[in-house]
Amino acid sequence: MSAREQRSWLTGLIGHGVGPSLTPEMHEREAERQGLRYVYKVIEQPDGAVDPAHLERLLAGAIELGYDGLNVTHPVKQAMVPLVDETAPAVRAIGALNTIILRDGRTTGHNTDVTGFTRAFTDGLPDVDRDRVVLLGAGGAGTAVAHALVDLGVRRLFVVDLDPLRAARLAESVGGSGTEVEIVQPTAGWLRATVAMATGLINASPMGMAAHPGSPVPPELLRPELWVADIVYRPLHTTLLEDAAAAGCTVLTGAGMAVHQAADAFELITGRPADRAAMLRDFDELVAAETNPSRNTTEERNR
Repeated sequence: MSAREQRSWLTGLIGHGVGPSLTPEMHEREAERQGLRYVYKVIEQPDGAVDPAHLERLLAGAIELGYDGLNVTHPVKQAMVPLVDETAPAVRAIGALNTIILRDGRTTGHNTDVTGFTRAFTDGLPDVDRDRVVLLGAGGAGTAVAHALVDLGVRRLFVVDLDPLRAARLAESVGGSGTEVEIVQPTAGWLRATVAMATGLINASPMGMAAHPGSPVPPELLRPELWVADIVYRPLHTTLLEDAAAAGCTVLTGAGMAVHQAADAFELITGRPADRAAMLRDFDELVAAETNPSRNTTEERNR
């Protein structure tokens, strides 16, 4: 039976602290719109430990139980890569996956963070200057964003991370792409000088999340000519984005990446196109239920 002929699906999310994730609900709502029986289970790794032997047993169990797909998140995106049978080119380049397709006892790893950010950027910031971009954070998400920026034609990419080895690995992973990558020291002086010459800035670090409040960039460094994006979506309007909007910057919230990476995973798992506009409305509704905001929570361009 081909993927498109199926009417019943079993999917799961593996990671630490995944209980509040909006992805399961977004997948199940989209499946219901399409008339599919779709169950999405949360597979919590309670201690956040990365044990390859345990993950290998978990993957084998998913195959035996008839799972059709798995989403994978922190802290096991990298650890899962050597456990799958095949990997998509993006996974090989980045060294991390976030989606596993299970078919006929075989597993294939994909990374929809790359495609998700690319789609969100082209939808939300289609006409911005991509010449010189500052990327804050060189972890798994930051590396995925860096590869998306290469695909988007960024000429110079300035990478800022507290871990110089992690920043070096990111730079190596995009080497030879045609994008010039420069590692920037994470000091106030270096950040000030780099942001001053940049055309855009992206936060792919945890700073701004509910557990890591605040902004990675002093507000006085922001200016109207700079566009600013944040991949954090809890809260959706981070301190960085609020400061940027107040400074007159064009901004992009983390909503688009959250929805498009989920939509891309849904399409990989089911073989069916996702209604992205409806999934964005679902995301708005789910976020509103959590935060009761007085403003629209989709990506917006504030000037």
